[in-house]
Amino acid sequence: MAPIRDMLAESNITEQQWRVLRMLNEHGPQDASTLARRSGLLAPSLSRIVAAMEANGHLVREPDLEDRRKQRLAMTEKGAAIIAHHLEDAGRIARRFRTALGDEDFDQLLDLLHKVAREVAEDAGDSPKP
Repeated sequence: MAPIRDMLAESNITEQQWRVLRMLNEHGPQDASTLARRSGLLAPSLSRIVAAMEANGHLVREPDLEDRRKQRLAMTEKGAAIIAHHLEDAGRIARRFRTALGDEDFDQLLDLLHKVAREVAEDAGDSPKP
């Protein structure tokens, strides 16, 4: 989406990387399958995105304290700085869309996008969760 791409151009991250950072910011460290579901990405795509973000210092892998066989993905200070830098602009973009659509249509759009994300997660073999 052009307004988001324009906003992120100076930080040199993609829209998908922005979604990953937002989900880590909102929900904290999490396993890859949960992060894929929450960000609306397929697991193979997330793997590539995570590798690039790790190389750029935006996130790190850390051991899962409850299950040492698993890893959790966590945002770094560099990733948090990107969120902080763009949060106001992202809010402004969302408010512009809400104004253009109206509250009811905007909320319906979000509901439909969540529904599509759940379908994608189910097709990828992930369990459907809200």
